[in-house]
Amino acid sequence: MEEIGVGAKSLTRAECHELMGTAPIGRIVFTEQALPAVLPVGFVLDGEDVVVCTPSGSTLVTAVRGAIVAFETDGFETGGATVWSVTVVGRARVVRDPGERVRTALRPWTAAADTRFVRISCERLTGRRIHRAAGAEQTAA
Repeated sequence: MEEIGVGAKSLTRAECHELMGTAPIGRIVFTEQALPAVLPVGFVLDGEDVVVCTPSGSTLVTAVRGAIVAFETDGFETGGATVWSVTVVGRARVVRDPGERVRTALRPWTAAADTRFVRISCERLTGRRIHRAAGAEQTAA
């Protein structure tokens, strides 16, 4: 881990993967009609890749085919005194091979009858852990 500011440290690739494995949801960032879009999604890690499941008619399936996207997940440790964030940047593709889809136990959040898996390659992986300064108060939004 390398210090990147007071109380902030960059995470190693292994630390990023370990923390991502503990997170129940993430956010996929993509372009929809030339504008940025962000969706919360359930996900699993499959090797180095992030895999999400979505209804086949979703805007996500249409928008990400072959596009470069970002995926972010985060969490907190030790009663909220330490927070972390991990970001993946890579090419997204809709999974077509039925054997590849079977390897994940991921299901969409909605009750869609027809679903698609979207795989995001991990071309760039960055993360940071931030420790709240002593005396810093957490406020409700």
